[in-house]
Amino acid sequence: MFKSRAMKLSSPLHFVDKNLFGGAPMTAATAPQLKWIHVRRMARCRVSMESQSTWKWRLLIAYDGSKYSGWQLQPGTLTVQHMIEDALGKVAHFVTFHCFEDLEILHASLNGILPHDVRIREVSAVHPDFHARFSAQRKTYKYKAYVAPVMEPFQRSYAYHIRHQLNINAMQAAALYFVGEHDFSAFANASNDLSLRPPVREIVQFNVVATGPQLEFEVEGTGFLYRQVRNMVGLLIEVGKEVIPPSAVQSVLESQDRTKLARIARSAPPNGLYLMSVLYDESLLVPAAGAPKTSYGRWQQSTTCSRIEKGWAAATDIAAV
Repeated sequence: MFKSRAMKLSSPLHFVDKNLFGGAPMTAATAPQLKWIHVRRMARCRVSMESQSTWKWRLLIAYDGSKYSGWQLQPGTLTVQHMIEDALGKVAHFVTFHCFEDLEILHASLNGILPHDVRIREVSAVHPDFHARFSAQRKTYKYKAYVAPVMEPFQRSYAYHIRHQLNINAMQAAALYFVGEHDFSAFANASNDLSLRPPVREIVQFNVVATGPQLEFEVEGTGFLYRQVRNMVGLLIEVGKEVIPPSAVQSVLESQDRTKLARIARSAPPNGLYLMSVLYDESLLVPAAGAPKTSYGRWQQSTTCSRIEKGWAAATDIAAV
């Protein structure tokens, strides 16, 4: 999500939240990156004047990340955030000075200017204290792999191909070592500054499920460090190959040393990672009085031409004769 300074736009949309999108500060040079907030398209969204000074809006986003280098802005590379890991439940928010009367119009406009591999699934009003990042209580990630000598071609971009036979029971036993509150310094990316993000996190559950060649890792936690999920999956795969025992997970956790993990396991590739959902306090999802109803998108309506109606009526009369 973009970090934006207060900036006036010639439309009802004004970004006023400094932590709006979690990226670089907004400047005249970076403003064109907001391709998904096209002022002219937004101008047709009806707004109403309310006594409330600002309104906060939540976006539920799904995107195919195979063409992008992650979510947040990065210099010299294309990320999803320039347009607005694969995601089905990414959440963002923005702030306006006015209240929209109909979110379906805004919703349709956003999806109309986004590339087809990025979709806004929902648009809703939320409590003024809501923050897409800092209000999150839990997140659930899923990692998908395909275990077989030959890869299914339709899954090559969306699952990690593993050619080794795996011991699923050993992987399930190893995953249990992650459950609970631990220091995950050993599973954070080496370039990540742990002084800015506390390494102690809680894993609520970690399931490993195999159905034929399909292998899924599902992990739920209070928060995750950069590449933590992919690093955990990479270690579990080595356990599944029976290269190391399940207890190796505990040993790496206790070491709090990223180099120890790097010596025995590689990070799983990004194409199998999916953000499934983000859990918030329900009270923060309750909007202020007067807010419009949530938009889940609108169905396309069929229109009947009067000439076709007349033709159909005439054909019916002939058939009756």
